Amino acid sequence: MSIIVVGTVAFDSVKTPYGEAEKVLGGSANYFSMAAHFFTSVRLVGVVGEDFPDQHIRYLKSKKICTKGLTRLRGKTFYWRGEYGSDLNEAKTLVTDLNVLALFNPVLPSDYCQTEYVFLANIDPDLQSHVLGQVHRPKLVVSDTMNFWIEGKLESLKRTISQVNILLINETEARELSGESNLLRASRVIRKMGPEIVVIKRGEYGAMLDQAGKIFMVPAFPLDHVKDPTGAGDTFAGGFLGFLVKSEDPYDHATLRKAMVYGTVMAAFTVQDFSFNRLTEISWSDIENRYSQMLAMISF
Repeated sequence: MSIIVVGTVAFDSVKTPYGEAEKVLGGSANYFSMAAHFFTSVRLVGVVGEDFPDQHIRYLKSKKICTKGLTRLRGKTFYWRGEYGSDLNEAKTLVTDLNVLALFNPVLPSDYCQTEYVFLANIDPDLQSHVLGQVHRPKLVVSDTMNFWIEGKLESLKRTISQVNILLINETEARELSGESNLLRASRVIRKMGPEIVVIKRGEYGAMLDQAGKIFMVPAFPLDHVKDPTGAGDTFAGGFLGFLVKSEDPYDHATLRKAMVYGTVMAAFTVQDFSFNRLTEISWSDIENRYSQMLAMISF
């Protein structure tokens, strides 16, 4: 089984209270792929400029990440600069240069169109719908979004949300999208927009799963050092959907609970270093070990 992911492939410059990194690899599709490849093969759809390093594309290919859907255009790669204060749950965006992303019009390779699992990473909701319209009868569609699209393209976003099975969203965005301050009520309102399942990401406080009113809460994995939270939500999605692809029934509630834990585990690795440096160092045994620690911590 494979997953199609469409999203950004980018350069990031990040400053946190624990250090800073200049023009490192990032982007929602990139982070998702770097986590999901531990579970299954990935088909990446995105766009980069002439400045994007060939060695990273070769690295992606070496990790069962197909890059036939990655387009290279004349110009510069999407660039984001952000800064975190003492509250690591929210980044302050300082610079966003769309560059070649502004010209992105994804056309899926023919063999991608039969893929059963789709992740619409954080990107323009019109592009999300455009890609989804090229996939024939997907088994499971998961999407992510952000406040920029809620504020700037709400109707397009709602059209996309109405077509997905699972929506991933952080708690600030869930409140903004639903108009509800209480997360249970917010999730209920969002489910009425289309997705049967809503996952609300809560940063250092973990995440909440709402499947038709069945609630599961998972805490964040406790760490004694966090360097950079950028990409944590996308790697959570990679672990979450990656595990679901491997399961017999991705809609089974017990399976979804396990997927939440695997997502939490992957995010916990990401925040320990800048970019996805930490993800390049770990093995499957590291993931399973941390998963076992999570189970011991939350079971009673």
